[in-house]
Amino acid sequence: MGQEEPAVERRLSNSDEERDESRLAQFGYKQELKRDWGLAHNFGVSFSIISVITGLSTLFSYGLATGGPAVMSIGWIVVSFFTLMVAIAMAEIVSAIPTSGGPYFWSAMLAPPRWSPFFAWLTGWYNLLGQVAVTTGITFGLAGLISTAISVKSPDFEVTPGITIGIYAALLVSHGIINSFGVKTLRYLNNVSIVLHSAGITAICIAVLAKAPTHQPASFVFGKFIDGTAADESEVGWSVRASPAYVAICGILLAQFTLTGFDASAHLSEETKRASWSAPIGVVSSVGFSAFFGFFVLMAFLFSIQDLDRTINSDYGQPVLQILVDVAGEDGALVLFSLIMICVWHCGLFSMTSNSRMMFAFARDGGIHPFFHKVDERFRSPIRTVWLAAFLSFILALPSLGSTVAYAAATSIATIGLYISYGLPILIGLVWQPAFVAMKGPFNLGVFSRPIAAIACGWIGFITVVFCLPTANPVTSQTLNYSVVAVGIIGIFAIGAWVVWAHKWFTGPAEEVAEAMRLGVDPTEPGALEEREKKGLGEKDVNAARDVSDNGM
Repeated sequence: MGQEEPAVERRLSNSDEERDESRLAQFGYKQELKRDWGLAHNFGVSFSIISVITGLSTLFSYGLATGGPAVMSIGWIVVSFFTLMVAIAMAEIVSAIPTSGGPYFWSAMLAPPRWSPFFAWLTGWYNLLGQVAVTTGITFGLAGLISTAISVKSPDFEVTPGITIGIYAALLVSHGIINSFGVKTLRYLNNVSIVLHSAGITAICIAVLAKAPTHQPASFVFGKFIDGTAADESEVGWSVRASPAYVAICGILLAQFTLTGFDASAHLSEETKRASWSAPIGVVSSVGFSAFFGFFVLMAFLFSIQDLDRTINSDYGQPVLQILVDVAGEDGALVLFSLIMICVWHCGLFSMTSNSRMMFAFARDGGIHPFFHKVDERFRSPIRTVWLAAFLSFILALPSLGSTVAYAAATSIATIGLYISYGLPILIGLVWQPAFVAMKGPFNLGVFSRPIAAIACGWIGFITVVFCLPTANPVTSQTLNYSVVAVGIIGIFAIGAWVVWAHKWFTGPAEEVAEAMRLGVDPTEPGALEEREKKGLGEKDVNAARDVSDNGM
């Protein structure tokens, strides 16, 4: 009896693996990546990339200056709700189309044949931009945290943009090496990351709340508005030049950037068992848990602020570190801050994992040079796209050498680029609903599908405009929000390249695969597509005859 159970488990496992490979074959691809991730691993990657402690630690200063505690707390609740709507709408799509390509492949499958290549091309480039910018935002933010931590015990240490860029480059190399040669290690680091981001950060928050000498009242946390958007003391902030509402909507970037990157569950679907179910659950659960958990972390920090002015104008230049120092002293603060930095490091690591998978899939379909469609046989890793991701992320951070708002702009680019790529396939599925219905997977929203998709698209349209707005007054070459430039350049490049030359050769996923999926048939079954097309044609002829007959009567 004891010897039969492993055999049964093996047969079940093989059956699941065969179904996953068969499903991937329906999309026209063979199994190249190693499929040994489970639901917990799939959830863990998105949970690690969302990494609420990363967004809150690196953008806490921005949040205090752009709306203050009131916008940070209430904004988190509002953003969490709408982000969950986006995640649910995405989950329904990834359940139907679980491939590493993610959003660009969804757009190709859901759009009509005439528009399929164009939407795949446009979505792919925005997803690529967003993926690169997310890696930049996370890892460059970590470089800043490390520089700050060093200065605590070394007051003479001067944090310069050049030093921060150097630390950033070293961090990218560490992520690249592990993603290239340690694919098996990634699973174990994923488990470590889940524990650190949940139990570890919970312990930090409880310790901060318990040791804080005093606590701020709820009126401060939910009602204190701050406008620190004036570029210097001689200027007024945007609440005066425009309105407090302007500052508030810009301030929600902290929450929206934090709750970003959950498409990682989709990009890892070709490495996930039972992907049609595990991947969508990974998308939704990662956002739901992060929203709840992030609110707890945010409350812990806001309630534990001892001196608001000292926190905003901290000698360390980092408000979260200042809160920890005020509560636990410098030595205790550094211990807690080190744990936070380790969490951020894991976040950047898995961001590059997701990034490289997206680029690998895009190269597979011709979106970028086929040189990058290569899986190393020994390590079963797309090494070329790993280092492409590292290189592009490094390039995107270079403007920080000459701009004080470059980091905030990078986070805006990440948010806008990714959410545009999320929104396009959701919008396509909303407009061309019949094609989507024909291919839906086990995660099916039924009658709620279209209302949720409409809410998701409306929210994405709103934040796309909002996060291109300037956040410092006056607007100069140093304070310009250049995210509108980067996002615009990608849009102009993608559309211009399509019109000039890409339409001549880029077809996206195989046309017959896309057509089979729209008709709800298995393209790997000989003759199935032709038979369904004949049947569809016959039905059209019958309906046309009925219309003629009715008109004649």
